[in-house]
Amino acid sequence: MLTLPALAVSAEERDDTVYVSVDRAKVFRIDEEASTIIVGNPLIADVSIQDRTTLVVTGKAYGSTNLIILDEKNEPIIDELIVVQYAEDNTVTVTRSSTRETYSCTPICNPTLRTGDSKDFFGDLQGQTSGLAELSAAAAGMAPSKAN
Repeated sequence: MLTLPALAVSAEERDDTVYVSVDRAKVFRIDEEASTIIVGNPLIADVSIQDRTTLVVTGKAYGSTNLIILDEKNEPIIDELIVVQYAEDNTVTVTRSSTRETYSCTPICNPTLRTGDSKDFFGDLQGQTSGLAELSAAAAGMAPSKAN
């Protein structure tokens, strides 16, 4: 858990970059109560309020964006840069000529979806993953299966 300090100086005067991995979340506690949360690019990171002093930042795609948190008077509490990157731990990347495939090895290697992998590898894996999710949802009574 990371505690973000209340904004005492401008963002330019501090180097408080927040690093989050794609498909992972971090819990943040802030000193003051948040009223409004602004994410510069919600395609890169998502921020949700658990309560007025607890936030969850989830990395969605690699890149950088900013996070601004305002109090009830619309005064900035936090103004931070968020950098979303891929977690390299337990990951193997296979490159053949101009194609790339990524595997998550925890400890057995299985293919994983990663932007930048070859179109065929990514598309096939995405189709299998989506199909499995649909079957699981249908089995749980959440949605009709497209397999029928």
